[in-house]
Amino acid sequence: MIPICVPFLSGKELEYASDCIKSNWISSRGKYVEKFEQSFAKYCGCKYGVASTSGTTAIHLALASIGLKKGDEVIVPAFTMIASVLPIIYCGATPVLVDSEPETWNIDVDQIETKVTDRTKAILPVHIYGHPVDMGPILKLADEYGLYVVEDAAEAHGAEYYGKRAGGLGSMGCFSFYANKIITCGEGGMVVTSDNQIADDLRSLHDLCFPKGERVYRHSKVGYNYRMTNIQAAIGLAQFEQIEKLVEMRRNNARSYNERLSEVAGLTLPIEKKWAKNVYWMYSLLIADEFGVSRNKLIELLAAKKIETRPFFTPMNKQPVFRDMGLFINEDYPIAESLSENGLNLPSSSGLSPQEIEYVCNALRDAKCNSN
Repeated sequence: MIPICVPFLSGKELEYASDCIKSNWISSRGKYVEKFEQSFAKYCGCKYGVASTSGTTAIHLALASIGLKKGDEVIVPAFTMIASVLPIIYCGATPVLVDSEPETWNIDVDQIETKVTDRTKAILPVHIYGHPVDMGPILKLADEYGLYVVEDAAEAHGAEYYGKRAGGLGSMGCFSFYANKIITCGEGGMVVTSDNQIADDLRSLHDLCFPKGERVYRHSKVGYNYRMTNIQAAIGLAQFEQIEKLVEMRRNNARSYNERLSEVAGLTLPIEKKWAKNVYWMYSLLIADEFGVSRNKLIELLAAKKIETRPFFTPMNKQPVFRDMGLFINEDYPIAESLSENGLNLPSSSGLSPQEIEYVCNALRDAKCNSN
């Protein structure tokens, strides 16, 4: 089986993790946590990093740090992973959806202002599948209305917008280090920011809001146990030391796929805008009727050849859990819904071999030929 996406652990991961065990520093108090936070924040162009247990908890921390509460609204794309939206719910606030634009599949920035109300607290753009959002109009709009911009950069380690790295453009950037991400801790996340007060609030919130400078069991605010362990951070730091290599491996995968699939009718391949650096966390494409095989049938055909794939995200307005909560009733997002119905992620591991990419592409061409 060619898996959809697996880690590439070729650096000092074992050395650093072993050091944690040998030294007994396995909790969140070890040296690797701070090193990883500082290194990754600097890479993103930010002053501070606060590590967490996942990308989801990173977003929750970010939203909690700005005091998001019941009655507030956060603008977020309809087409995203549910982890982008659940933290808004955790805070008691209301997610407000915006459709995608059809080229990069990111939030349609031209529609955002129509969703701003006097209850809007933040905009949460998501850099889908590794291509950055067009952040300029969002930042301008946020400045005009006094809104926070919390970037979900879980899928966009190293992606760039006009030369600046995703996650370092807004008020905060949130990352995931799950096993399928470009760099991984197995599980883990981080919030990066250059705002000193926000950083202090993030550190307090992720550590149960213990009083600063004291280890007494007296708490004046609701906090969370979202601390990353030293072992996770050790793995993350070893991965970070190879980030440029790992990003380039994903981009090389995309070039190889593009070369082999560009002439196949019925496939829409991922793009890279002139102002962007796409890191192709997933190599993602759309299956049109012209291809001759439906997306779902193609998943079956590729699985029969031991090729693992994934359909695109289900839009938030189509999620049963949100419908049951009375959210997004009678709301339609045609671009997001079309992406969900026709999108397919191909194997995207950093360590994919040229032979594996060739095999996948041949299987795609065979599926098309056999449909005729």
